[in-house]
Amino acid sequence: MDFKKTNAEQSIVTRDIRKFDAPTGNIYEAVSIMSKRANQISSELKEELSGKLQEFSSHTDNLEEVFENREQIEISKHYEKLPKPTLISIQEFLEEKVYFRNPTKTVE
Repeated sequence: MDFKKTNAEQSIVTRDIRKFDAPTGNIYEAVSIMSKRANQISSELKEELSGKLQEFSSHTDNLEEVFENREQIEISKHYEKLPKPTLISIQEFLEEKVYFRNPTKTVE
């Protein structure tokens, strides 16, 4: 997934809580779904960042190499500027881009 092209806000905004329970009928279930999606996004971002930073790893670390690796610093700064996983998951949930199902609810 490309998190760089999300409509999520960069900071916290006031939201209408009634919009959260519309798809599920239960605010707690909606929060649980958004929480699980935020954990997935966080794991994906961490894996992606680790992969990119792995390219710069060396077996011999000395102090000079740490300070001189500007590309690694730029990549880290880029990921710091992305919206937080919770904000991305909320936006995805509100835009109905998150698939979820509740196995305890029967389909009629």
